Amino acid sequence: MKRRTLRKFSSGQTTDHHSVYVVLLDKVVGKLRKVRLANPARDPKKPCVYVGMTGLTPEERFANHQAGIKSSSFVKRFGLRLLPELYAHLNPMPFAAAAQMEKDLTEDLRRAGYTVVGGH
Repeated sequence: MKRRTLRKFSSGQTTDHHSVYVVLLDKVVGKLRKVRLANPARDPKKPCVYVGMTGLTPEERFANHQAGIKSSSFVKRFGLRLLPELYAHLNPMPFAAAAQMEKDLTEDLRRAGYTVVGGH
């Protein structure tokens, strides 16, 4: 009997399919105590945003948030739209890079005065 070997099957997809994304939130989020404490240097004139990471497209992930599928309560309740001008130039990337970029983007936006939630 011939010994079988496992072959690596290519799905045709690149491993760089993860993305970071930014969602514009309603300005009422900036008035929540928990959010203000997490963003002490926030500029009230700049928008409130949610930063996330996904293996889907940002548009698919935003639709899932709105539908309540593995959703952030902030995005489900207060999400208005995606802000591709803040993230489109960064995507796509491998999982590890996306996980780090989510944190880095969160810190960068906070430093710039945005009120940021998410961005584990």
